[in-house]
This record gives sequence, C-alpha cells and structure tokens, in this order.
Amino acid sequence: MNKTEKTDIFEDIKTVLQFYEALGFESLPIEIKITGRTPAENSQMVKNKEPALLTLREEIGDCRRCRLSEKRTSIVFGEGDPNAKLMFIGEAPGREEDLQARPFVGDAGVLLTRLIEKMGFSRKDVYIANVVKCRPPLNRDPEPDEIEKCRGFIERQIEIIQPDVIMSLGRIAASVLIGDAKLRITPIRGKLFHYKKIPLIPTFHPAYLIRNPKDKWLTWSDARKVLELLGKNSQINT
Repeated sequence: MNKTEKTDIFEDIKTVLQFYEALGFESLPIEIKITGRTPAENSQMVKNKEPALLTLREEIGDCRRCRLSEKRTSIVFGEGDPNAKLMFIGEAPGREEDLQARPFVGDAGVLLTRLIEKMGFSRKDVYIANVVKCRPPLNRDPEPDEIEKCRGFIERQIEIIQPDVIMSLGRIAASVLIGDAKLRITPIRGKLFHYKKIPLIPTFHPAYLIRNPKDKWLTWSDARKVLELLGKNSQINT
C-alpha cells in the first residue's frame, strides 16, 4: 500500500466518523479487540499471575474514572490466591470493605467466609473480588455508568486468574457477568451459565442471607454444584 492509498483510507474513515458525529453519536456501537500478544506471551502471563495482578492494580491507580471516587475511602481491588480454581465475585464494597480496602470483611464477609470454609477451602485458597471497586454512597446499588467504567478491571482479573469456576454473589454481579441487566437472582440462582467458557453459578449475596437466613440452605445447594464442577465431593460438611 502506497502513501496515497493510506491517505485515502484515513480520509474515508474521517468522513464516516464526521457523519456519525453529525447524527449525534458520541461513540460507535462496535467493539475493537487489540490483543497484541502472541500465544507464548499469553502463556507467560498466565504463569506470572501475581505480577499481572499487581500491574493491573497499578493501572487502576488512584482511580477517578467515575463519581464513586468522590466519597470512597479505599479502592477495594480483591484478594486471594492468584492461581485459585474458584473465584467469588460480588457487586461492590460496603462500609467495612471501604475502610479496610479488602473485599467481604463486614457482616456479609463473615457469612461468605463460613461458606468458603464449609466448602472445604480457606479464603487464601480462593480469589474474592467485586465488579465495582469503590463503595457506592450508603451502600446503594452501583449505577450502570459506574459499572461500565469499572467492569474492564474485573474482566481483566478473571482473564489473569483463569478460575475453573466462578460463583457470583447477588443480582448485579450475575447480571454483569451474564450480560443481562434485567435478570432477577431468584429464578437463576444455582443454574449453570458461562462467562467466556468459564462455568458460572450465581447465588444470593451474603447480605441478602443476613436478612433472610431461611435461604442459606439454597446457597449451600448452589455451593454443592460448584464443588461438583470442581470435581470435589459435594457431600462435604453437609
């Protein structure tokens, strides 16, 4: 391709962009994926999961990408084993999480820790994170634009960790990972979905179980399905 041909292409692209701008589009409804990594580089990234997570945390920095940064105390990145086979994903940090910069350490975290231990793991064996990294004011649900500003980070965490199974906690986490903003958690909990070929089992958020302790057995039923997917004895600690 000569210089003139390249110039013509750029002019054509510029014309198309100006056309859409005139129609009122702020962005084009297309997804552009640029990997830039060879299979060997991807393999090396998988081997170096902890440094890759540290690099991602550095990329987030003192994030000011959305309004949640205005009142947060801490960015709650996530914690656990970078080589975890099981990943728990919630929606957003709460008050205690915001103060300690750790996911699920408040009352809901106590309940999640009990579930993890009942499944035969410790918190150090799994990886725990949230879709949104900053606490919404008064623990309200994160807004769609706040989720969109942050979702790339949880997607990268999943890409780096490459868990065998994901257990999502609550409606919002499930809706983000499944890609359906209108879903309700009760009809879908315990059912098998996939996030980019990774098995995904949605369940109730631990905060819901604090308010509705009678439904704890349903979450344990969901957890047993996760154990089956991991090839572990689903009768453990019944």
